[in-house]
Amino acid sequence: MTTLLIVQARMTSTRLPGKVLLPLAGAPMFTRLVQRLRRVRRADGIVIATTTNATDHPIAALCDTLGVPCHRGSEHDVLSRYADATRLHGADVVVRITADCPLIDAALIDEVIAVYAEGGSDYVSNMLPPTWPYGMAVEVFSAAALQQAHAEATQAAEREHVTPFIYWHPDRYRLRNVESPVDLSHHRWTVDTPEDYELVRRLFETLHPINPEFTLADILTLLDTHPDWMTLNQHVEQKPATESQTKEPTP
Repeated sequence: MTTLLIVQARMTSTRLPGKVLLPLAGAPMFTRLVQRLRRVRRADGIVIATTTNATDHPIAALCDTLGVPCHRGSEHDVLSRYADATRLHGADVVVRITADCPLIDAALIDEVIAVYAEGGSDYVSNMLPPTWPYGMAVEVFSAAALQQAHAEATQAAEREHVTPFIYWHPDRYRLRNVESPVDLSHHRWTVDTPEDYELVRRLFETLHPINPEFTLADILTLLDTHPDWMTLNQHVEQKPATESQTKEPTP
């Protein structure tokens, strides 16, 4: 059974254009994300799912440099992009990650995959409801459920956000959530705005030179030392959980 991390990424954004290529501790955000994802032990590989737009040529070029497979598909029908990437790369289990979450913790991804591997679930998330920091969202689901969604989903939100067709049908799919022992959902570590980027930049530039494999716990410890950093993006409005966990990263 092949488990693949499929990362959706694109360059266009109104709030922070080109964010996935912004520097973090001397390398593009996208590179830092790939480095962190390569530490996931329970996945067999990484596939980047970007668009066919010319604006996303830099993402495809960086994939070549990093030696990461890149699938290019529809900009707005992200569900079809995922379904095609899954089929072409032979995934049985899909782990969905968004490219605006460079702080994602490999151990947390492994934990969610492990819960899925226990059996009895078609879809496992850690954001229904959110108890982890925003920017730590993980979704794991069967390729079969994804292909069913691709074949049957008709609503724009279902096609743009990949997984709503699955978790909006609990009568059809077995859903499970992985909760944090402590509610950490007040933390915002995703990168959607300049303020978000400033916080993540500070975290990376402080932690990465000391330990490139820094963890979620290391981030929390650093923020205990610099509680004022959390105010940088506290005013940024967070979407509801079912939207935020499924949003398209629009750098």
